[in-house]
Amino acid sequence: MKKKVKIGLALGSGAARGWAHIGVIQQLIERGIEPDVVCGSSIGALVGAAYVSGNINKLQDWVTQLDKLQTARYFTINRSLRGFVNKDRLHHFLDEFVVNTNQNIEDLDKAFATVATDLNTGREIWNTEGKVLDSVWSSISLPGLFPAIKHDDRWLIDGGLVNPVPVSVCRALGADVVIAVNLNSDIVGKHFRAESPQEVDTSEPANPSFTERFTDMVADYTSNLFSHTDEEEQAPDLMDAIAASINITQDRITRSRMAGDPPEIILSPRLSQIGILEFYRGAEAIEEGKASVERHQRDFAYFLQ
Repeated sequence: MKKKVKIGLALGSGAARGWAHIGVIQQLIERGIEPDVVCGSSIGALVGAAYVSGNINKLQDWVTQLDKLQTARYFTINRSLRGFVNKDRLHHFLDEFVVNTNQNIEDLDKAFATVATDLNTGREIWNTEGKVLDSVWSSISLPGLFPAIKHDDRWLIDGGLVNPVPVSVCRALGADVVIAVNLNSDIVGKHFRAESPQEVDTSEPANPSFTERFTDMVADYTSNLFSHTDEEEQAPDLMDAIAASINITQDRITRSRMAGDPPEIILSPRLSQIGILEFYRGAEAIEEGKASVERHQRDFAYFLQ
């Protein structure tokens, strides 16, 4: 009797581009492909948690209704410089649309893990037990947006810094065939906001502190994040430079990790047009996620026949 192939799904990091994971999962299900193992880094951990908790359709409904104003409300300036995500609002979103606060990884129907990074040692941390919500929090804590999360006596930050597409975790949890979703394949050097000079308030208080200057810069970025102009192209601002740096780092790490442990199928949604915080473009990302599955029909026929 032919042995059943154990399928792993490795969902990669990529901030707002991560809504493409929803389209990938839905298209796989339509084709009768049900992953036995689901592992995620950063936004991949969030979408993966919604899937294994039975909330993927609920998450999609929320994502596709999200607009620019609602997105902006999730960001508030924290003058302690520990991050500028509204944690209370985000926690409510996670609990309602992703996974219940009390859900444990051990009680899920599928094997599930998220990846985080130990801030002190730089070590890769696999969250394979405990609260699902805690594992997601630690994996999505992108420096600059979220404060580091204390979990099991360690300060943890975004898993995309060490393992952006966690193929290796799927293997460790027993997957025979791994489907990897790489959100960073076409983003290096792409998507800088064109910001006209009049959009920036150059007025400053007398002798502003570094904290005041930095938080004002973040405020300018978040308020102007959702507007694009046709003015002459400007040099990338600080926040765009940070985003591009993250893109480059994750792209290089992804290439290195997958060269050493290649998945059987690599899905690469084309998402370079979506900025790191443009979460309101969910419908667009979801459709491209579906399209990336369509482009690999032959791979699925070969590996999963």
